[in-house]
Amino acid sequence: MKNNINKLPEGFLWGGATAANQCEGGYLEGNKGLSTVDVIPIGKDRFPVGVGKLKMIECDENHYYPSHEAIDFYHHYKEDIALFAEMGFKCFRLSLSWARIFPNGDDAQPNEEGLKFYDDVFDECLKHGIEPLVTITHFDVPMNLVKTIGSWRSRKMVGHYERLCEVIFNRYKNKVKYWLTFNEINMLLHLPFIGAGLIFEEGENEEAIKYQAAHNQLIASAKATKIAHAINPEFKIGCMLAAGNTYANTSAPEDVWKSMEKDRENYFFIDVQSRGEYPCYAKKMLERMDINLEMEEEDEKLLKENTVDFISFSYYASRLTSADPKVNAGTEGNVFATLRNPYLKASEWGWQIDPLGLRITMNAMYDRYQKPLFIVENGLGAVDIQDDNGYVEDDYRIEYLREHIKAMKDAVNEDGIELMGYTPWGCIDLVSASTGEMKKRYGFIYVDKDNEGNGTLKRTKKKSFDWYKKVIASNGESLE
Repeated sequence: MKNNINKLPEGFLWGGATAANQCEGGYLEGNKGLSTVDVIPIGKDRFPVGVGKLKMIECDENHYYPSHEAIDFYHHYKEDIALFAEMGFKCFRLSLSWARIFPNGDDAQPNEEGLKFYDDVFDECLKHGIEPLVTITHFDVPMNLVKTIGSWRSRKMVGHYERLCEVIFNRYKNKVKYWLTFNEINMLLHLPFIGAGLIFEEGENEEAIKYQAAHNQLIASAKATKIAHAINPEFKIGCMLAAGNTYANTSAPEDVWKSMEKDRENYFFIDVQSRGEYPCYAKKMLERMDINLEMEEEDEKLLKENTVDFISFSYYASRLTSADPKVNAGTEGNVFATLRNPYLKASEWGWQIDPLGLRITMNAMYDRYQKPLFIVENGLGAVDIQDDNGYVEDDYRIEYLREHIKAMKDAVNEDGIELMGYTPWGCIDLVSASTGEMKKRYGFIYVDKDNEGNGTLKRTKKKSFDWYKKVIASNGESLE
């Protein structure tokens, strides 16, 4: 049966995406506890802290911590959600701050003020006909759990995460249908403290710790899926991957093999969450690395019986790799090291702009999993300059999104991929996770704040705001 050419399905979930740790602020308000992101500063120490090499477990007076206020969504959520509704959002992806609900992570009772805040946010979304898509954990661990048990290196984290899930699934079972267990679960390999609250001591086997933490998160994700489906069978539970296919630098078989290895490094997590077992290549890799995961008797059964309902992912860029160590030594880009692809333009932060790569990535994942996909992050980080009236002519962002939406539509219509929705990243300007900057802007809405924390927090619509409004109203038909 032939699809309507270039049509997206009715009920397609257009919207935008944020994360509590990058937009919420109010970092100790409403009895919220200290979170991992709250101790990650902007500046030269951000990356060492983010990878778990520089131990920072408290805030000090020598650093600026962007998450403490961020864009103050905590006090501006009604205004912001009204702007999302004006754009026509059908869906708003946001995350919960674990430390707002369980300030220490191991509290006897949840924090009612925190639960009430998210009640109010969800009510505001539903008032405007916007479906919340909630990430349970988006680079967010209560600092107390880092200090007391070492965060996700400890199996005890699974129990704390279970309690969080039981509380939120019961509390919001009539308000939230779509849930993601962990944001970009593969990021713990690249930014271990940001992704999983891991801090390494001198001489430790860091790879073994990372993969044990990954196993603990995979078990937690399966338990969350089990709990969710028991509480409300209508819940849809997804996993979340930082995606982007890795191309081979040349047609040399060694380069092709290297690119396959790089893709598997990321797919491994989703293979477990979607297929319910460790793939043979992952078992052999762990064997070669002499890593013996600590597993409990029921782990394999739990993973097999509690796979996710859909696959969500972020896509910003493709990657390029070589088997030649000398060639690969010159990698550039952001968190994911990549060679510069001569066929692609790059953003101001070195991310290579590859719309066709989105279609390639979607096909690779759909072929692999045969489950519905959901693009929950995609966008262009850029320095936006306001004119005298505060307006931003962000045609570069419109062009980026237009070309990626075209590729997304081709994947749906030409390739037959089942796609649930599209929520571009940072629909309102927020703090960059990797750099802590405000000047790296993604939003349709400009927020008056700079890297040093100065500004009025005034919200202003950019040119892309009205463009995206038309895109949504036409269900992706009007892209000019």
